[in-house]
Amino acid sequence: MKKFPSFGISTLALAVGLVACGGSSDDFKYPDSTGSALPFVVFDKVANAEGTEIRLGGVGSALSPHPTEAGYFYAMSDRGPNAATAPGKTPSGIIFLKPDYTPRIHLYKLNSTGGAELVSAVLLKDPKGRNITGLPNKDFGSTGETPYMLDGNVVALDPDGDGIKGYDESGLDPEGLVAMKDGSFWVSDEYGPHMVHFDATGKEIERINPFASDIRNKAGRVLPAELAKRWPNRGMEGLAITLDGKTLVGIMQSNLYNPTSAIGSINLARIVTINIETGITAQYLYRQDAAGLANSEIVALSATTFLVIERDTNFFGISTGTVRKNVYKIDLTGATNVDKTNSNLIAGNASLSFNPANGLQVSSKTLEQVIKDGGTTDNFAAGWVQLSNVGIKPVTKSLAYDGIASQKYPHDKMEGLWVIDVNNLAILNDDDFTIAPDGSGGVVQKKLYDGAIDRNMLYVVKPLIPMQ
Repeated sequence: MKKFPSFGISTLALAVGLVACGGSSDDFKYPDSTGSALPFVVFDKVANAEGTEIRLGGVGSALSPHPTEAGYFYAMSDRGPNAATAPGKTPSGIIFLKPDYTPRIHLYKLNSTGGAELVSAVLLKDPKGRNITGLPNKDFGSTGETPYMLDGNVVALDPDGDGIKGYDESGLDPEGLVAMKDGSFWVSDEYGPHMVHFDATGKEIERINPFASDIRNKAGRVLPAELAKRWPNRGMEGLAITLDGKTLVGIMQSNLYNPTSAIGSINLARIVTINIETGITAQYLYRQDAAGLANSEIVALSATTFLVIERDTNFFGISTGTVRKNVYKIDLTGATNVDKTNSNLIAGNASLSFNPANGLQVSSKTLEQVIKDGGTTDNFAAGWVQLSNVGIKPVTKSLAYDGIASQKYPHDKMEGLWVIDVNNLAILNDDDFTIAPDGSGGVVQKKLYDGAIDRNMLYVVKPLIPMQ
C-alpha cells in the first residue's frame, strides 16, 4: 500500500506516533453505530477553576474518504478553539484561545478492529507557504468579528505581515472538504465564503469567492455576490464535487442576511454550484425544517442528487424540546436555478429582476425578504407559496437518516459525512476541541448527557434509503 507523506506533522501526530502504511487494503473494518473514537492529545489547559482541557482532536468539521485508498479517510479542523465574548462586550467578537492555531487536515487509517489511527497531518498554508491561522479576514470575507484573547485583549498576532494585527487575509474557518485524486484538496469556509484549492502539502493554489475585486480569483470565476451576505459563523458549511470532478457544490449553513441582518433567522438556505473550468454558477434554494437550523455537510451521489446534513445545536438527553440530527437526500431536478446566469427566469415576468449585490428579487424584495415577510406560520409557508407562484421551486428532499430516532445521537454537531456504499453511511461530529462557552466570556469542558467529555466519534450507520 502507498506510503503517505507527513506534511506539517501536528502535535497529535507527534504524540501518538504515525502509522506505517503497509499491508493490503482489506486489513481493516468499519466501525458500527456505537462508533470509533479518533485519537487526541491535550495540548493546553485553561487557567480556570475547572482546568478545562483543550484537546486536539477537534477535526470534526468535515469528513472525506481517501479517493484511492480503501480504509483511509480525511478529517478537518475549523479555525481552532474559540468562544463567544461575554454579553455586553464592546465591540463584540470571538475569543481565540489559540490564535496561532493552524487549521489542518488529518489522514486516518481504519485498523482491523475498526479503530481509527492517525497517519499524517497537513497544515494549511497561504500562497507564500506560510501557515495560515483561523483568525478572521479584514477585507475579503470580513465577518465584523473582533478577535480577542481569553484575557480580554485584542489579538496582537499579525500572521500575514500586512501590519493589521489580529487578522489574517488568508485565514479560514474551514468547514467543507473534498479530497481530489491528484492529492490536492478543495476547502470551503465560513468567512468569505471562500472555496480554496490546496496542493498535497497544504499550500494554497487558487481560490474562488464572491469578491470580484479580489485578485486571487481567476478572471471570470467568482461566486455570486449575494453569498458575501452570509450570517457570520454560518457560511459555506458543506462542500462536494460532482462525480465527474468538474463542478464544486457548496451549501450555506443557514440563511443569508440579505439584504441586511434585519432578516434574522428564517428557513431558506442556498446551494451554489460552480464549474471549475468555465466558472459558470447556479444557485438553488433549500427549505429547512425550521428557522435557525444548520446544513453542515453535502456529499454528491450523482450529478443532481446529494446528501445533506440538517441539524440543530441541541444535545440529546440535555436539551429540552425537539432535537434534530438528520441526513436528507436531495434532488436538484425540477428545482429552480435562481442565479443571475438563468436569464430565462425573468423573461416575461415583470415581478422578477436581478440586483448586482442581492441577486434575484421578487417585486424588489430579496428571496430572503419574501420568506421573512410571509410570516412564520407553518414554517414560513406563505413566503414559500409566493416564491412558487412566480415559478421558484426549492430542491426536493427525503429523509435518509434520523440520528436521534436511530441511535440517540449524543453530540450537538453532526458535521462529517461519508458514503461508504449504498447501505452504509459514516458520520463524524465536531467536538469543538472539547470546550464550550460558559456564557460569560469564558469556557467550560464540553460534555455529553452521560457526563463524558465530548470527542470526535466516527459512526457507521444504516440509512433509511439506499445511497444511490
